Amino acid sequence: MQIPSQVLRERLRFQGHKYTFVSQRLRFPNGTEGEREYLIHPGGVVAVPVTAEGKFVCIRQYRFAVASYLYEFPAGTVEPGEHPDETIRRELEEETGLRAHRWDSLGQFYLCPGYSSEIMYAYLARDLEVLDSPPARDEDEDITVVEFSPAELTEKARFGLDLDSKSIACFWRAQLFLASEKGVSAAGR
Repeated sequence: MQIPSQVLRERLRFQGHKYTFVSQRLRFPNGTEGEREYLIHPGGVVAVPVTAEGKFVCIRQYRFAVASYLYEFPAGTVEPGEHPDETIRRELEEETGLRAHRWDSLGQFYLCPGYSSEIMYAYLARDLEVLDSPPARDEDEDITVVEFSPAELTEKARFGLDLDSKSIACFWRAQLFLASEKGVSAAGR
């Protein structure tokens, strides 16, 4: 059972295009009080695209906050009035030029609950089609599409700093999903 903190005072620190930054004086469920600052986030989506050959499709994208290129699964922010199912289809097409004809939910999770309210909605994307005319990417996106075998991605997840955390979590969830699906298929014969 979730027991929310009691908001004693709230101050808007910054209202951005996608995020709101607030500080709150709170009374926590255990009775103590404290000041906390965090981002109010509309939610995000992430797709784990898998090819017919069993390769995982990632993007290599420049991330200004860490001044580096990272590998990650296609992802994006849920726009106002948009359902996460719509967002992920749009993001997959924009970032990879692919359309998935089979979607499975990999569940939801909090991305960084220490400073953000963002919930990630994760999906497995299969039966991929290369689009003849993919939608335009955002002008500030510097993206390259790459494919990794499960073994290559496992190595990146285990040792690399160039694979982001949501992709590591979703890779794990996707592998569990695919393994359970194989188990069900084998048991059903």
